Amino acid sequence: MATRDELQQVREDKIKVLESAGMDPYPASVPRMHALSDVADQAGELEKSEEVISTTGRIMAIRGAGKIMFVVLQDGATRFQAVLKQDVIESEEKMSLFKDAIDIGDFVSVTGPLFTTKKGEPSVLVHDWTIASKSLLPLPEKWAGLTDSDERFRKRYLDMLMNPELYALFQQKARFWEVTRSFLKTEGFLEVETPTLEVTTGGAEANPFKTYHNDFDIDVYMRISVGELWQKRLMAAGFPKTFEIGRVYRNEGSSPEHLQEFTNMEFYWAYANYRDGMEMTKKLYQTIATEAFGRTEFTTRGHTFDLADDWAEIDYRDEVKKQTGIDVLESSEEDMKAKLDELGVKYAGDNRERLMDTLWKYCRKNVAGPAFLIHHPKLVSPLSKSCPDNPELTERFQVILAGSEVGNGFSELNDPREQRARFEIQQKLIESGDEEAMMPEWEFVDMLEHGMPPACGFGFGERLFAFLVDKPIRETQMFPLMKPREK
Repeated sequence: MATRDELQQVREDKIKVLESAGMDPYPASVPRMHALSDVADQAGELEKSEEVISTTGRIMAIRGAGKIMFVVLQDGATRFQAVLKQDVIESEEKMSLFKDAIDIGDFVSVTGPLFTTKKGEPSVLVHDWTIASKSLLPLPEKWAGLTDSDERFRKRYLDMLMNPELYALFQQKARFWEVTRSFLKTEGFLEVETPTLEVTTGGAEANPFKTYHNDFDIDVYMRISVGELWQKRLMAAGFPKTFEIGRVYRNEGSSPEHLQEFTNMEFYWAYANYRDGMEMTKKLYQTIATEAFGRTEFTTRGHTFDLADDWAEIDYRDEVKKQTGIDVLESSEEDMKAKLDELGVKYAGDNRERLMDTLWKYCRKNVAGPAFLIHHPKLVSPLSKSCPDNPELTERFQVILAGSEVGNGFSELNDPREQRARFEIQQKLIESGDEEAMMPEWEFVDMLEHGMPPACGFGFGERLFAFLVDKPIRETQMFPLMKPREK
């Protein structure tokens, strides 16, 4: 088997052949009257018009080597055939040059009218061609493709090129976010941009990435939420409905549901509460399902659910007690740890907040959904308004699908006194070594003291998309982070 260097040398020799014929192997532009997709869509009309067109594509296959050659061109998801005939092409030299210097993987421009082959395949009858870009390494084998997972992620461009299903996945992901954005704009929400570098991370419980700001001579953090505390400032500024779709960063472990960098959406809605948010969220998810996927029923992680069904409401405290016998408000930390040990569930940290959260995560795997988890304990909801009938619980809701949380919202806490007290609790957790506790943001409290209207906030991340296509989240990112190869 030829080595990489040997394969590359063969193609570099072909570059010399092209250059000797007066053809630039890497021109800035080439003839292109129509995109290949337009040629495929309008093939019948173009053939009837007998119009001579120019189009471009990457060569994915070549058949024949005598007086006629069949070439498969690809551009994006579109494939279309070009046919080179010795008695039709501009010159015998141009036919010979194609045979001698062109390989699978090269980009070319072809010019000629459309016709239909004897086998009924619409094709470009090539009168002339030119190189658009010469490839120096071959593409993966058609049937084997890239089989090593590490190689697939490192050479994602080849993975998408050779795998039409993967290419379609990212088109669908773009549609997923397009539908989300369109829905919110239709509902009157203003799209905004908030800082990705923060002095204090806020809006979630997560370990941030830390970096350094040379000009200010200070440490700063990559954001862990899509501007939650900033969008609430916009509520105070008089913006009634805002949303943002953007990247967030969490310096934590990877799993089929978690990555360190991903896209989130968050919206904030003045004069709405968590019940309003639940209705809006249900409508949003159903719109995403029908407009981005064409269906409402999904099978994910061994669970089947239909977003068009009634959405159950699950009370946090009641569900944990039903499944484990533990009352998250009344049971002691020792009882919680004993139950987790009994269940064989590992837990990080032994403070009450972490133990509550771990117990719920054990319980949620049994919920197929669609469901709203409601009334979380105040301790695990530092930014949520308390329930009027029980101040230890909050007006919070999470979307549960296939045993996992794929959306989080609540009636936003706007009492500056209560917010200050809750941040002080979070500060004590941080000082005790809890890396997931929320970093207090005292200037946010200052904003609340100036006044913020009642509001509902809600957000979800690209984990929702990964769930709806039933793939690990890493598979749904175009270019997931990879460790550098060892030299």
